[in-house]
Amino acid sequence: MPAITVPDLAVLDRVRRPGLGDQPRPVWQVTTAPQGYEGEGFPVRRAFAGIDLAHLDPFVMMDQMGEVEYAPGEPKGTPWHPHRGFETVTYIIDGVFDHQDSHGGGGTITNGDTQWMTAGSGLLHIEAPPEWLVDKGGLFHGIQLWVNLPRDAKMNAPKYQDLRSGEVALLTSYDAGSLVRVIAGSVDGHAGPGSTYTPMSLVHATLEPGARLDLPWDVDFNALVYVLNGHGTVGDGTPVHTGQSAVFGAGDYLTVTADGSQESRSPKLDVIVVGGRPIREPLAWAGPFVMNTKAEVLKAYEDFQRGHFGHIPA
Repeated sequence: MPAITVPDLAVLDRVRRPGLGDQPRPVWQVTTAPQGYEGEGFPVRRAFAGIDLAHLDPFVMMDQMGEVEYAPGEPKGTPWHPHRGFETVTYIIDGVFDHQDSHGGGGTITNGDTQWMTAGSGLLHIEAPPEWLVDKGGLFHGIQLWVNLPRDAKMNAPKYQDLRSGEVALLTSYDAGSLVRVIAGSVDGHAGPGSTYTPMSLVHATLEPGARLDLPWDVDFNALVYVLNGHGTVGDGTPVHTGQSAVFGAGDYLTVTADGSQESRSPKLDVIVVGGRPIREPLAWAGPFVMNTKAEVLKAYEDFQRGHFGHIPA
């Protein structure tokens, strides 16, 4: 897994041990992601399917894209499509993806890079592998997280953040058995590069076999863990494996532990940890539009059909 790493975890700053009075977050729910296809046919797992939107707030959904080894001619992306009212966060663990939009934004992201797109008032957008990758084939793996925008930011001007892997804050657990990549928000006082409208944190953690990660987490945030690969436990021993999500309750820190032995193809436990301060506003979500009311969603479709989201570049 080529997302950014270091040869010696012991050189990194360590997250603090839980202190006296710190409360562990209990595990409320574990779900298994259904598998399907998105865009032109690339495989996805719907990471948060089956979780109440009230427990997800401020997030809407998350897809694990791949992990898939494409043969030459097989790599696929999405056609041009609109978005309004939220942000897409695309984190590429392995492979290459090109982004382009109707406002001139976009770029190429690869191993460990993140592209944070604020759709805001609306744009047209495409995600696809570069032509050379289509010709050659190769491994592709990543996630896309949808982050809701509060009512007063839904019609803000679209913008991009290109977050390169070298900008990510790197930490380790107190036993130096886990690599913690802070992409956005802050963990134990260490901030990632992503700028967010809604207070939140996004982390990719890799645990060595048998390692335990007690991760300090903002008490005002909800907390979800999704298993990218491997198997272990969350909380006080609830088992989880590839493609499963755990919803945590309130507390000061959350716990993830890797089983002592892992599969040969996934020698470590990799998880996405995400959480944020709930917006607690009405949610009207239909397809590519995430608004507060049904009338606003219908207006978004109308604006899209009238060409108000811009035009596909020549």
